[in-house]
Amino acid sequence: MPEGDALHRAARRLQPLVGQRLEAESPNPRGLVTGVAERVDGRMLESVEAVGKHLLLRFEGGLIVRSHLRMTGRWRVEPRGTRRTGLPWLVLRGDALEGVLWNGPVLTLETRLLRRLGPDVLGDAFDVVEATARVRGAGDLYLGEALQDQRLVAGIGNMWMAEVLWEVSLSPWSRVRDVRDAELRLSLTAARRLMRAALDSGRSGRAVYRRAGRPCRRCGTIIRSRGQGDANRTAYWCPGCQAGAAAPGE
Repeated sequence: MPEGDALHRAARRLQPLVGQRLEAESPNPRGLVTGVAERVDGRMLESVEAVGKHLLLRFEGGLIVRSHLRMTGRWRVEPRGTRRTGLPWLVLRGDALEGVLWNGPVLTLETRLLRRLGPDVLGDAFDVVEATARVRGAGDLYLGEALQDQRLVAGIGNMWMAEVLWEVSLSPWSRVRDVRDAELRLSLTAARRLMRAALDSGRSGRAVYRRAGRPCRRCGTIIRSRGQGDANRTAYWCPGCQAGAAAPGE
């Protein structure tokens, strides 16, 4: 699933369309039924912003288009009139460029900002002390779950949770109540640093994510993976050098 850094890259790519009055169409029937293209066609795009895992496109008249890419969606920017194969969910056509959304899968119209999201870990106003306090409130959750709870902190997904906790040598299986504030701050600071580096470079090195069964690059212990929490998202970790609780039953 695209995480916060991928959405911020998409927002950067779409910036050339800001300030233009756009033509909009939805060649894909699933995109068409959202009604987004009809409502924004001919309106000026005022801003594009990534908030956590959501892309918000603000149009004149107070309309906000929310795009969530889940596992399959992607935004591309191409020259106007580019011939393409397939049916994109949404095409936003400017003077010289087109923003093209492929494979949806969440495309909605909003009239107010998203209020249930926590602070964006990549946002300019991110405050690690405030974010630490929010995560601290999830005392019974596993640390790996809490870092992915978008109501607490927005933008961290499965891959970055695994990479961040390996970076700071903490187990995803520790309960938040058993993790010190200093360790929470360290984790959130590392998340912001690693994700910003990936945003700027376009690359994200992987130490543990999807490396189950291979030796840890730091200590040589075999990396493990296991579903975690109600959502059963796969956690990846090194049991040799990530301090804290073991996975249940181990």
